[in-house]
Amino acid sequence: MAKLTDIPGIRIGHADNQVAATGCTVILCPEGATVGVDVRGGAPGTRETDLLNPVNYVDKVHGILLAGGSAFGLDAAAGVMQYLEEQGSGFDVGVTKVPIVVGAVLFDLNCGDYQIRPDKCMGYEACQAAGSQELAEGSVGAGTGATVGKIFGAEHAMKGGIGAVCLGTGSLMVGAIVAVNCLGDVVNPINGSIVAGAFQTNPFAFLNCEEGLLAQQEKPSNRFAGNTTIGAVITNAVMTKGQATKVASMAHNGYARTIRPAHTLFDGDTIFALGTGQVAVDINIVGVLAARAVEQAVLRAVTQAKSLAGVTCCGDI
Repeated sequence: MAKLTDIPGIRIGHADNQVAATGCTVILCPEGATVGVDVRGGAPGTRETDLLNPVNYVDKVHGILLAGGSAFGLDAAAGVMQYLEEQGSGFDVGVTKVPIVVGAVLFDLNCGDYQIRPDKCMGYEACQAAGSQELAEGSVGAGTGATVGKIFGAEHAMKGGIGAVCLGTGSLMVGAIVAVNCLGDVVNPINGSIVAGAFQTNPFAFLNCEEGLLAQQEKPSNRFAGNTTIGAVITNAVMTKGQATKVASMAHNGYARTIRPAHTLFDGDTIFALGTGQVAVDINIVGVLAARAVEQAVLRAVTQAKSLAGVTCCGDI
């Protein structure tokens, strides 16, 4: 089975602080790649996404940042830019090359030490790690401080993480890497059973975030408990910016199949779609595989996670 890092033209690296429970993940495409984005959540934290609008000029991106730290974590993009400039990668403006780095962040400040966040040094460190080792999953990189199932409060939450999957048909490869930090539960799309989410102990039981949200209609509470699921679809397909944007849109079906509820006002759900341009194919096929890859990556993110910073993972239940 192909790995996400087998897709030519990209490298992926993590950097994190396990004690502070935060980190970042970078996807490098030094030669440039076509990228689109679809932001569905109501509380996003993003960088340079306006550039990805198909009507705008720049048509190649050199790096994608996924990070914890909420808006503070966007600082890590400066380290990605420094690394790429040193490698001679970027948009040529004559006097230098300006790396085009887009990004999105998730809220993990209430897990671990909120005073430590991804910064320029951590972004640079993630670039140095890119391609140098097997791509780890779970409680690493942007998924280090991720948690899921927070409608009933942080004390009932479970560990989230980051997951990666690569699918294909013929010469086409479509993969996804997703950091799962949702307000709701992660469910098995086949039967709807909860895989990870809000839970109680003694006796153990999942609380069901979607039903809990509906039950709170008469007594609304502050549900901003720190959310957002962010990720990227990566493919070797030939895509225009418009097509990449459509693939990112279709990829959100993977969130809808596995996260309940998804795309709430309190999530900043974002997906980038990156095409390295080696295989010409029907874009609808790319979109279908993208949704499947995101679906599987979400499940891997929580099943590969480990307990951290006092938050229990589903594997320990």
